[in-house]
Amino acid sequence: MIEAISCGGVVIFRGKILLLYKNYRNRYEGWVLPKGTVEEGEEHSETALREVKEESGVDATIIKYIGKSSYTFSTIDDVVNKDVHWYLMMSNSFYSKPQKEEYFCDSGYYKYHEAYHLLKFPNERQILENAYSEYIRLKKARIWGTNKF
Repeated sequence: MIEAISCGGVVIFRGKILLLYKNYRNRYEGWVLPKGTVEEGEEHSETALREVKEESGVDATIIKYIGKSSYTFSTIDDVVNKDVHWYLMMSNSFYSKPQKEEYFCDSGYYKYHEAYHLLKFPNERQILENAYSEYIRLKKARIWGTNKF
């Protein structure tokens, strides 16, 4: 079994959530949150910011760590057990540009209920739920969008 670690972000701008659409040779299709593999010497937060930037072109700011998801998948040679560390992030605009080299063919910001139903994987829907609840809490406390982080 191979152990792998990735990090990603739930990026929000004006209440809408950034999603990416991946189409890998017509075998893998679906909307996902931006995430990717930790590189040697990188902190998890650095990986999350780098992957959001690489996959979507978005300059984001981390608001807080929101949790970890885990899943297992099979490759031709082995089984991979992957942990993904997630961060709630804020963007300064609706700009996004999907990374074609990673088979992302579309990106955009969606209302919570749209994003929730578009996401392909249940574990990402759960992370979105946790992140959006925290976003609402911070907005009610009038902390969202300030420099108090």
